Amino acid sequence: MLRSFRNNSPFTVIILFLFTILIKIQALLHPQVPEQVAGHFLYNYVLRGMYFAFRHSAFAYTFFAILLLFLQSLYIKNIATKHKLFPRYTYIPSFVYLLLTSIYLPFNYFGETMLINWLLLGAVDVMFSFTQTTQPRKLIYNAGFLLCMAALFQFSLLTFFLLLLVGMVLFRPFNLGEWSVALMGYVTPIYFLISVLFLADRFYLLGQWPHIGFSLSGDIASPFHLIVTIAGILIMLGSGVYAMQQNVAMSNIYVRRDWTAISFYLIISLLVALLTDNTVKSAWLIVMPALSIIISHALLLEKNKRFSNFIFYFSLLFLVFCLWANK
Repeated sequence: MLRSFRNNSPFTVIILFLFTILIKIQALLHPQVPEQVAGHFLYNYVLRGMYFAFRHSAFAYTFFAILLLFLQSLYIKNIATKHKLFPRYTYIPSFVYLLLTSIYLPFNYFGETMLINWLLLGAVDVMFSFTQTTQPRKLIYNAGFLLCMAALFQFSLLTFFLLLLVGMVLFRPFNLGEWSVALMGYVTPIYFLISVLFLADRFYLLGQWPHIGFSLSGDIASPFHLIVTIAGILIMLGSGVYAMQQNVAMSNIYVRRDWTAISFYLIISLLVALLTDNTVKSAWLIVMPALSIIISHALLLEKNKRFSNFIFYFSLLFLVFCLWANK
């Protein structure tokens, strides 16, 4: 079964989609309509726009959310392929992302974190291209713009400005003009938001934007389930880091810098998830893209196939436990 996801065949997409429906059937059987989040006015406007398409159809919202997760998994695979993060082209990052987003039921319902992940993944994709373009300032501006757009949805994501700085240090030689472009790209969405709110006489909404909390879900069935879930993720993460050290050592300097950026992406996303207001039930979904990319190393370790097979079956058992705990 692991071999099926390791292949780069187009038929693997069909297998992945069937796998997605199978492991997310619980969400489809118990769909939910997303609720507005106090203070997150930009996300609330998005929900108002979606209402014209989905009305009160809980199944439509949930199926759309699962489709977004599936497409995000393919985008993560595309980033890994485009920037040669792994020694071979594979759908393993997609598989791991779909698995990790199924360990906690609220991840499968539509929420602003799904939209934020699109913006963050787009920014990371752009940053990885900084060294492969003749127009670096255009890409630098776009990366800053996308990261700031994510922050407009959720105040704690201002922390991801650090990732832009990391990208500038890792992928570009110091150039004051490029750093100015990065700052300009980051400030542009805030400037337009302030202008629109002022012209629409909604400037008071800007005061609702600053929100920092402490996000630890209260929906876990028991402390035992929480401990096992954290332990399972740590085991997979540790195996991914162990395998990453062996795989990345054989890569060129540009790929090693990409992995350094992904490591910072994971650390910053953990901090952001922890500081997110607990009204955002899927706050920890923001951690899953970087986590899935790192864990994928464990399933792609060619020198020790017993190790990769063990992690694969361990991840499936871990998924079964989480699905059972979410009942």
